[in-house]
Amino acid sequence: MEYKNYINGVWVSSKTGKKFESLNPATEEVIGKFQKSDREDVRKAVLSAKNAFPAWRDIPAPKRAEYLWKIRDLLIKEKERLARLEVKEMGKVISEARGDVQEAIDVFEYMAGEGRRLFGNTTKSELPNKFAMTVRNPIGVVGLIAPWNFPIAIPAWKIAPALICGNTIVFKPSSDTPLCAIELIKIIEKAGIPRGVVNLITGSGEDVGDEIIRNKDIYAVSFTGSKATGEYVLKNAGIKKVGLELGGKNVIIVMDDANLDLAVSGVLFGAFGTTGQRCTATSRVIVHDKIKKRFETELLKRIKKLKIGNGISSDVGPLINKSALEKSIKYISIGKKEGAKLLCGGKPRRINGKGFFFEPTVFTNCRSGMKICQEEIFGPVLSILGVKSFDEAVKVANGVEYGLSSAIYTENMNYAFQAIEKLETGLTYINSSTIGSEVHLPFGGVKGTGNGTREAGILGIEEFSEIKTVYFDYSGKLQKAQGLK
Repeated sequence: MEYKNYINGVWVSSKTGKKFESLNPATEEVIGKFQKSDREDVRKAVLSAKNAFPAWRDIPAPKRAEYLWKIRDLLIKEKERLARLEVKEMGKVISEARGDVQEAIDVFEYMAGEGRRLFGNTTKSELPNKFAMTVRNPIGVVGLIAPWNFPIAIPAWKIAPALICGNTIVFKPSSDTPLCAIELIKIIEKAGIPRGVVNLITGSGEDVGDEIIRNKDIYAVSFTGSKATGEYVLKNAGIKKVGLELGGKNVIIVMDDANLDLAVSGVLFGAFGTTGQRCTATSRVIVHDKIKKRFETELLKRIKKLKIGNGISSDVGPLINKSALEKSIKYISIGKKEGAKLLCGGKPRRINGKGFFFEPTVFTNCRSGMKICQEEIFGPVLSILGVKSFDEAVKVANGVEYGLSSAIYTENMNYAFQAIEKLETGLTYINSSTIGSEVHLPFGGVKGTGNGTREAGILGIEEFSEIKTVYFDYSGKLQKAQGLK
């Protein structure tokens, strides 16, 4: 089938006449053809959003919330169909795909509730007969650029708060998962969202993404993707509100007093869930030397039980595309040259001669400065580093440019609370994996992972609104602050 852009409430073709294909990463079959749009398509979408903004802004937030409740209800009805589409287009295993859609359900529900709040603050003025407060206003037209690894959840993370705050939207999905995005927009359309409030444009980052970043009528950009692209966004967006979520080199610390079975389960899920294609995926494990051998033995035993294949009936699905497969292959070669010991995996795999599958891979005897311990691979590749103490573990954990997610397995509460204080990440889990964010809590990182913004929770509202300070003087005379006469 051929799929179209969504501009001003109508499904339309790009004037370019060009198309691109989306592939099933497990079978390499073509799922559909999509519009290879250009800058002019984006400008039409921006104009549509700009024209729709005044009316959408003026709808009271609790009334805007009614649309979000409808979207939530439709997502619930379509959950299984959407999950199976994710398996087909993105390659997730079915249980994780269902979780992805559930996350979208949850975030629309949470943000609908914010329609009854959108809190500002009141405070006392320093002058008599004067009232002071803050109110929360929408930004205007916002540009949303989403990745492929959570093709329904991450767009929902951005769309729901943007809508409840009163913004209008130009949305560019990843070219690896455009159909998942289109199906989400169809649900939003079915919920009755007014024309022009939400617009979707498919196409390349070079054309569509760059125009969203640079367009002067877009006042905020929310981007999830690579660090290099995030830096490009910051350099070229101009004076816009920019939200960035840029991945990580996430770590689990396993202390010598840890519940070993629990720690292995957390590492297994963190490293190989979503085939390692999460910004929160566990790519490093720092293990106390006293238990390192036992940990490795148990981990390898569990890895051997993992089934690789199509997401409907496997534990580990394919990588997203050929480029991702080649990247993982490249890092296996790098790890070997750096002197790391390959414990298992390290090879691509074909099923019925097709697919971008890669074996769950573990390196041990790694050193912190190795590229496989520093650079984001975004595949099922795990590095194990041995340490002699908690302090050494923290130093190694922090010795990367990223700072998204971290975890520690320990029964020592002193270690647990020190980890919360000392690990340089936006998320820290105690006796759980690096994966598992909940939508009512902020999500994001520090250092090279982002620029200080957070998605989800109340800070998701911060990302898509502006604060206005209001002074109401009812003294009947000109009063001057700071004691001026």
